Amino acid sequence: MANGGRNSKVKQGEWEPLRDNRSDLAHTEAVPLTAQSASPSYRLAYADDDFLCRRELRPVRLQLELLKAGMILDEAGIRSTVVLFGGARIPEPGRPAWAAKNDTQRQNLEAASVYYDEARKFARLCSEYSADYGHREFVVVTGGGPGVMEAGNRGAHDVHAPSVGLNIVLPHEQAPNPYVTPELSLNFHYFAIRKMHFMMRAKAVAVFPGGFGTMDELFETLTLIQTGRMEKIPLILFGEKFWRTMINFDALADFGTIAPDDIKLLHFVETAEQAWSIVERHYRQPGNGGA
Repeated sequence: MANGGRNSKVKQGEWEPLRDNRSDLAHTEAVPLTAQSASPSYRLAYADDDFLCRRELRPVRLQLELLKAGMILDEAGIRSTVVLFGGARIPEPGRPAWAAKNDTQRQNLEAASVYYDEARKFARLCSEYSADYGHREFVVVTGGGPGVMEAGNRGAHDVHAPSVGLNIVLPHEQAPNPYVTPELSLNFHYFAIRKMHFMMRAKAVAVFPGGFGTMDELFETLTLIQTGRMEKIPLILFGEKFWRTMINFDALADFGTIAPDDIKLLHFVETAEQAWSIVERHYRQPGNGGA
């Protein structure tokens, strides 16, 4: 017995009698070129870049960015992540501080290269543990760029583990670092959607010294945890001297704008081993969602 007309199909065990969008797109591309078919108005809406980039389509673009990245991570089977935030300007040990504008910055950034090594080691520890769960849990995620981000992806790459890079289009930054798993190299236009994907699967967040972007990511995470909008996952700050110098957490508590116990949401460490022990200890406790 015939299984239907020429436009019908069975896809993944489901009956689909309608033509799919790819077929119609191919059909429109084969239509003879006339004044009518060449007009932008004739383009299919979902294949019209000019239309999709219109100001009025911003809500649709926001939804698409949330949906695309989510589908890719879901299809990869990634259930939970460990997020690494930190400065793009911190060089690998032995390399010059390419972003330094003066001798003071050069000295500070090159001294901070120790955090490149610690980020790489921490990501390696996370990824080795992740292997026990088929790289579904505790998968390393970074912003996909240079510096600490590169170190995080590199640590996963060292042990042949996948890692995610959530890049964002910036006028002064280059392509994704070469250690991001290509199939998990994502790109965003909207900071807000990118931040959501950092947090949606996070089981731990490690923050290394960095600039405005790193500070923004730290306080975003801290606010979500403080207000109870997010689980009290380990929030780990590498380099206590740096953080205590840049941010006077105790002064905020003394002034009364945060509770004294809010400072306890932060864990200060110097090494990857210290950081990983905090993560392990947290998830050994009943009720904390250990893998």
